[in-house]
Amino acid sequence: MKKKKILKDYFWIIIFFIFIVGSMFINYEPGRQIYINFEKFFIEMILFLPLMFVFVGLFDVWVPKEKVERHTFQAGPLYGAFPVAYLLSKKGASPRNIFIYLGAFSCMKLPMLTFEINFLGLKFSLLRTLFSLPVFIIIGIIMEYYLGKDYKVTQPENVKMG
Repeated sequence: MKKKKILKDYFWIIIFFIFIVGSMFINYEPGRQIYINFEKFFIEMILFLPLMFVFVGLFDVWVPKEKVERHTFQAGPLYGAFPVAYLLSKKGASPRNIFIYLGAFSCMKLPMLTFEINFLGLKFSLLRTLFSLPVFIIIGIIMEYYLGKDYKVTQPENVKMG
């Protein structure tokens, strides 16, 4: 039973390595190129990822929680932004500003930008950020028009918040 679970969990990884070994054996050029790209990416990740963990850990320790909350600067997955969006709505923020916040949070986090700069370059990251922000502003305006300026996020009845 345990072997079946391992095979199921790692099926695509096993297939990938079988493909790579087969490509090397029969001298299949696209497979060899995939291996070269994978090896380059893997080495870069092994060298870069620990530095990112150190950076995020130091940020967590050195920057007080109150400062982060005051400036609504957050790290972490997108679902961490939804409670803040709810509180913004509860405090009277417009739907436009809430959608702009959620959009910006989803693609402009510091850890994500450092990965992006490392893999895609500073020029690409700056251009993507410069083009993304106006798109989120437009989406915020459209959503406010669609929902109405007086729209408020309601809390589900079965969820209790602090």
